[in-house]
Amino acid sequence: MLFNSVQFLIFFPLVTALYFLLPHRARWLLLLAASCYFYMAFVPQYILILGFTIVIDYAAGIIVENSRGASRKQWLVASLIANLGVLFVFKYFNFVGDTVASVANAILGGHSVDIVLAIVLPIGLSFHTFQSLSYTIEVYRGRQAAEHHFGIYALYVMFYPQLVAGPIERPQHMLHQFRERHAFDETRVRSGLQLMAWGMFKKVVIADRLAIPVNEVFGHYQLYSGPAFLLATIFFAFQIYCDFSGYSDIAIGSAQVMGFDLMQNFRRPYHARSIAEFWTRWHISLSSWFRDYLYIPLGGSRVAKWRWCLNVLIVFLVSGLWHGAQWTFVAWGALHGIYLIAENLLAPGAGRLTEFTRLNRIPRLLIDVQVLLTFALVCYAWIFFRAGSLSQVWYMSIGIFNGFGELKNPATLVSLLGAFGGVSELCLSLALIAVLEGVHLLQIRGSIRERLAAQPAWVRWPVYYAGIAALVLLGVFARPSSFIYFQF
Repeated sequence: MLFNSVQFLIFFPLVTALYFLLPHRARWLLLLAASCYFYMAFVPQYILILGFTIVIDYAAGIIVENSRGASRKQWLVASLIANLGVLFVFKYFNFVGDTVASVANAILGGHSVDIVLAIVLPIGLSFHTFQSLSYTIEVYRGRQAAEHHFGIYALYVMFYPQLVAGPIERPQHMLHQFRERHAFDETRVRSGLQLMAWGMFKKVVIADRLAIPVNEVFGHYQLYSGPAFLLATIFFAFQIYCDFSGYSDIAIGSAQVMGFDLMQNFRRPYHARSIAEFWTRWHISLSSWFRDYLYIPLGGSRVAKWRWCLNVLIVFLVSGLWHGAQWTFVAWGALHGIYLIAENLLAPGAGRLTEFTRLNRIPRLLIDVQVLLTFALVCYAWIFFRAGSLSQVWYMSIGIFNGFGELKNPATLVSLLGAFGGVSELCLSLALIAVLEGVHLLQIRGSIRERLAAQPAWVRWPVYYAGIAALVLLGVFARPSSFIYFQF
């Protein structure tokens, strides 16, 4: 069930109303049933896969807690194998099979046999797999007591707001919330609905509008050159941010309406001054997951410099593979790893350069330069993420510097504007990005929702009506589009 669908427009208020009308002891059951329905609205039979991993991890958590010695690790490993095994079969089996077949074809001259499974990737498999893994790992580490209420544990994995695209929660943060009594709170409900509306605006007004020219240029890249590549890449950077952070806002807001607190997943990532800072602002729940369960166990930064570089590269390669079973995603992850390593190794030289250019004497300008450079590096990496193949990445990487002189040709300019919907549509897209960044600048000074709530009604309600009008008039509703991260 898509958040930007009529079905959810009926589902959410109905479930929320029933939640507050039911006695506390029955609310978990309502949420679990609603979450099952929400998930089955995509592909009903895949609820069985989710149920399989839930049963395995529920039992593993209790057994790990009650076991001693080597058996604790054995049951942890069993849980990891079950979860990662399901993830491998559905997400990576064909990728590995294709890779092995390609190598074999090259060696044997095209006489190998391709092995392919005709299966569809379950929605949000990587997200709820990682959330399940965090539970068993935390129980094994002694940081979380095993959950003995099967329904509560199942709800922890399946809670519908963040089931298919996060945030990826930790058991310490969520499990206790399902036992707490949540009374109807007008202030909290209003704040949650505002966040949902802002998330919906980012999705249907900005992301879905930018998706049209992005799909055109990336889908027919051989027809275009540098100016189109550059603009489409920048548009994709904002498209994927508004699409994913929009989902997170709706998820966090819908949970907040019912009294639940989900972790922040984005914090103005394109305002980062370095790649390291970018990853503390982008998809925070995933980057912190990799930090806690992969980077630190590998040794983190408390190792020799060469080993630290290897640790960083491993984490980002796995992160790329987590995003998708394609070499473009692996290369995207590797590129970010290389960025981070280079940034660390070149830090002393960068410091001397700022002193030599005297940028350190103009802090505001230095910050702007750092932000723009980081944004440029991130944007280039997005080409790997969006492209359909490494050959397309190469074509666009070379071509992005060409064709600017051809803009003097009216036919070329018309073709470029046509790809972006004409002058009016291009200006509207740029204006929406400006509005987004304007909101981000206001957020630096504190919560906009809290400041708006402090205003009198004659100020608040015109703002609400203007927001609703902009959502209805500017939104792309012709065909509700899925969220980009659903495929992961």
